[in-house]
Formats: sequence, structure tokens, C-alpha cells
Amino acid sequence: MKPAPGYMPRRRLLQGLGGLSVGLAVTGAAPAPDVAETVRPPDVTTNPPRQWGPGAPPSFTPDPDVLIIDRSFRDLLFSAATVHRVWDKGTWLEGPAWSAEGRYLLFSDTVTSRQYRYLWETGEITVFRPESYHSNGNTFDYQGRQLSCEHFLRRVIRWEHDGSVHVVADRYEGRPLNSPNDVVVHPDGSIWFTDPGYGASFTEGHADEPGGEGNPDGKIRWRIGEELIGEIGGNKRQADHTFRVDPSGRIEAVLTQAQLPNPNGLCFSPDHKKLYAISSGRQVGANGHEGDQAIHVFDVQKDTTLANPRLLTNMRFQGVQMGPDGMKADIYGNLWCGAGGPLGLCGVFVFNPEGHLIGRIRLPHGVSNLAFGGPKRNWLFMCAGESLYRLQVNTQGAGPA
Repeated sequence: MKPAPGYMPRRRLLQGLGGLSVGLAVTGAAPAPDVAETVRPPDVTTNPPRQWGPGAPPSFTPDPDVLIIDRSFRDLLFSAATVHRVWDKGTWLEGPAWSAEGRYLLFSDTVTSRQYRYLWETGEITVFRPESYHSNGNTFDYQGRQLSCEHFLRRVIRWEHDGSVHVVADRYEGRPLNSPNDVVVHPDGSIWFTDPGYGASFTEGHADEPGGEGNPDGKIRWRIGEELIGEIGGNKRQADHTFRVDPSGRIEAVLTQAQLPNPNGLCFSPDHKKLYAISSGRQVGANGHEGDQAIHVFDVQKDTTLANPRLLTNMRFQGVQMGPDGMKADIYGNLWCGAGGPLGLCGVFVFNPEGHLIGRIRLPHGVSNLAFGGPKRNWLFMCAGESLYRLQVNTQGAGPA
């Protein structure tokens, strides 16, 4: 049979992916002349192509998309476990967090401005909050209270046990925040969060007023679409910061834009003596500034200041610059990081405490963030584009939940 127009043999497609690190170094390279259309197989990382969803056949074990790079990663895996797609009805999923009291996984859809929960006992996905003001990062504190970063209202909030909402932070030095992105808690009662400008867009929040990086020429119709624009939350971006809010409510900047541009994912080491922070890529707007797309680590001093800044990993793999996003530590101090990048490379990257890559989980989409959940905290939940995935592992999350 003669191949259909645009057909690309699978072997050739895999060879093309193998040469990505070379191809990306050539700017302006033209596509192959015999490729008439974009090829989008279910997944190019397994043979035969992997199928996902409730109707998919059983996967092979050990899972071919769970890749052991260092022997130590094998000890963190349950050999009979396979990656499963739990749900695929989202748009851009973010901020997974496990509720110990509720026995559910909370996560955000930043585009549709909803929060969902995955119920452990039944496996159902239900709408948790039909309006979340484009929430992104979520976590639960040591008292079981939910904290969320709201892009639209540009604030960090905490839901109290009586159902009321407490605003943790919405201003710094008299100026509104940008769009809080990720949030973590410390045993001393403090709350730490990043504040880049990624939510200053009409896709995941609302645009800035004319002027500045996000809307320099005023062409974006920043007031339309939501009745609260300009009434609640900021409308003009300030410099990036990573903040700490102490139990009294006092807010202080622990990292400036010069120290960590485009701050994104945050994570403490299990002993809370180190803070890991991700610097992501270009922010919203043609004039947005750049981060280095790397994971940085800082020592947390007794006075809560940060010291000894250093690079944990530059997130380059096989010649390709990956895009780190959210991350979590396990009880042994390993760092599980969601990453975007080419199909076949994107997914989850796992580093040991020294910053050495020890394993990977390949998925059909880049992973925005992840969390350990389940009654024993030994299930890894991964938000990837429109889908939520899970994998049982042989370690546990180090977070408070």
C-alpha cells in the first residue's frame, strides 16, 4: 500500500527525536521537505505506541516510560507500578496538593479558573470550587488549611476551618503583587511564595494596564471580560520577588529579581535547611525578561534569611534546554521536578540531593507540577497539560500533608 501524504515512518520519527539536541542548535532550520503535516502519534516513547485513558490496554511492566539512569532510582520505584492517566478533561492543570484530612488531591485549572479534587476512595474527579480566580499553586499547612495562589486577584489566600478566607498577602511595600505562583509552608508557621508575572495575561489572569513589560503599547484590552479587573488585585507589574510571610503577617522579600528572575516552583528539603527555587523562561509580553530555566538552591539560616546561593542543575538534557516548573522533595531528599520540552524528553526529572539526575518519567506533555498523595503519600500525581497522571512509588513525599 502506498503511504498516505505526510506519512512519516515511526523509525524515522524516532531518529528525528534523537537528533533534537543538534537540530535545536540550528536556528531557522527549515522542516524536512517531505513532511506535509504535523505528526502527532499517541506517544513516540514506546513501541508499540502507548495508549492512554480508561480504554487503554494494560501497560507493560516495568513501565517503559519510567527510566532508570542511576541505580539509586530503582530503589524509589515499585516495579509492578505503571503510569496511568487519571483524567484528561482539563485545559492547563497546576498546583496539585494532597489533603490528609479530606483524603483527596486538590488541583487547579488555571485557564478555566476552577479547582478540582480527585477523591481517593472512588477515583472520581469533581469540581471543588467553580471559581478559583485563576488559582495556580496550592498547598496545605501543618493545620490542614488550604493555601492558594490566585493569579486574577494577585494574592495568596488561606481557607480557614470555618470556611472563611484569610488574605495572606496581596501587597508588598504598598504595591499590589504580580501573580503569586507557587507556595510552600515552613514548620515555624511562615508561608513562602514566588511572585513572577506569569498570571498577568488574559489567559491565566488579567493583563496589566498599558505600559510595562506585559502590555507595553496598550493594545491588550485589559479591562474587558471580568467585572473585577481594576477593582480587586493589581493591574501593574512590579519586580519579581520570592516572599516569606511570618506568622504575624509581616511580609519580607527573601529573593529579589536580580537574585532569582522569574521565580516559579519552590520546595524545601526534608529538614527545611535548604530552599530549592526554579527560575523559569520569558514572562508574558514581547518585552518580558528572561530567567535561566534552572533549579537553584539556598541555605536557610536560623534567622530565616537565605545564604550560599548555588546552581543545583541547569536542566539541560541531551543538548536540549528543558523547562522546569514545579517540584517536590521525597523523604530521602530527592527532588522530583516537572519539566516541559520536546516529546520524548518532557515529563518528570528526578535528582538526588547532590543534583545528579537519577531517573525520568516520560509523558506525552510537559509536567507543570506534581505532588505525593494517597493515604501513605506514596503515589506521585503529575499535572501535565490537560491531564492528570499517577504512579505508585517506593518513597514518600516530605511535605506536611
